[in-house]
Amino acid sequence: MILIVDDKPENIFSLKSILELHSFPVDAALNGEEALKKTLKNNYSLIILDVQMPGMDGFEVAEYLSGNNNTRDIPILFLSAMNTEKKFITKGYSSGAIDYIIKPIDPDILLLKVKTFHRLYEQNRELNLAQKKLQLEIEFRKRAQQQIQDKAQELNSILGSIPQVAFTADAGGSIDFVNDHWYQYSNSFAGFPEVHPDDAFIVTEWKKILSSTESIELELRIAKLYSSNFRYHLLKMVPVKENDAIVKWVGTFTDIEEQKQAVKRKDEFLSIASHELKTPLTSIKAYVQLLGRLVAADSQTKGFVDRTMVQVNKLDNLINDLLDVSKIENGKLKFDLGKIDFERLLCATLEMLRQIYPGINITRTGNAAPFIQGNAERLEQVIINFISNAVKYSPDSKEIELITKITASNELYFGVKDSGIGISPESHENIFGKFYRVAEASRHAQGLGIGLYICSEILKRHNAEYGVISEYGKGSLFYFTIPVAGNS
Repeated sequence: MILIVDDKPENIFSLKSILELHSFPVDAALNGEEALKKTLKNNYSLIILDVQMPGMDGFEVAEYLSGNNNTRDIPILFLSAMNTEKKFITKGYSSGAIDYIIKPIDPDILLLKVKTFHRLYEQNRELNLAQKKLQLEIEFRKRAQQQIQDKAQELNSILGSIPQVAFTADAGGSIDFVNDHWYQYSNSFAGFPEVHPDDAFIVTEWKKILSSTESIELELRIAKLYSSNFRYHLLKMVPVKENDAIVKWVGTFTDIEEQKQAVKRKDEFLSIASHELKTPLTSIKAYVQLLGRLVAADSQTKGFVDRTMVQVNKLDNLINDLLDVSKIENGKLKFDLGKIDFERLLCATLEMLRQIYPGINITRTGNAAPFIQGNAERLEQVIINFISNAVKYSPDSKEIELITKITASNELYFGVKDSGIGISPESHENIFGKFYRVAEASRHAQGLGIGLYICSEILKRHNAEYGVISEYGKGSLFYFTIPVAGNS
């Protein structure tokens, strides 16, 4: 908006008509005092100011406006018919005006000047707004940078006080902080500790870690400088994200040698105990079978013998599982793979299971693969375990569904679906772990939690994928997929 200040209404009217004709919004004041009041309430892009006015003249108004922080940037255009001498023009400029026009006014020149001053004012206003925004952005970035530095300092202080070997790296993998424990294992800020030759090459694994977006855990053996005593450590890498983008990695090496040795001693004990129990159990089993034949005529005694035989078989299966776990831990669970007829294997296994579980209705949907590459005895063990678990953890259901089909990638899919107690989602990740038991399952059946672990190890050696789909209270589906014979 343009403000016209003149003590003669006819002058205001003529100027206003010219400006409004060219789409300029116009306001007016009849004296200096009124003009100053209006500048306090409104924003003006130009002030056309008459010099000769009663009371406060134009020079005084201009000096006041140029001395006020809120109005100093408004351009002032003086108009005068009386004060045309050089000294008055000079005084006008020194008072804060940007131009001085002598009446009578040439409308074309006036419009040209008004358009120029109006455009300059708008450009200057936009420039000031942009400068303010830029200043705010700079201040915001400074605060954000300071917060990041404070957080990094806090993180470094925490990592420096923990007993583990700790370090941080930027998103590209360059190490930017290490604590004092680092130098017990490495003499270089950027060089990782030496790893046992039989373990994963840490630089290679480091590249894999950087390509991931989730936390990584890796067991490896490292030794202190100038020592050949390699101890197991758990390398854990956790990404730090901002707006879903990784900005930093935090890593720790935690000494787990004692835990590893404890697990090793436990596995050795289980292996020895299992072997030692196997021999007397075989004798007990034989004597119970012989006793069953001797008392075949006595139905009551025969019933006690049969129940005893059921418990002996459970104990035999448990010992066999413990022996398998021992073989897995010692790397001795080895078996030959060959081309087998999965349909024949499944039918034979189902015939046996239907005799073991006569009250359970086991149905099938889909078709099996003609041949796969595998070990019949071990795959039978997996099938039996999946189905036995389905029966065991479905106390109120007598229906078990088997699903067999060929996938689009030419793999055999086999699944066992039940309507039992189900498994909570938080347990899915650990269900195939060694000695892991779901809390809900413990109330319905006993066990050591090694059956599914053995199944997972067998399936890994068949290059098979496996998993579980389940929800607590809504049953479970355990499955695996295995390449069809002839498919690499």
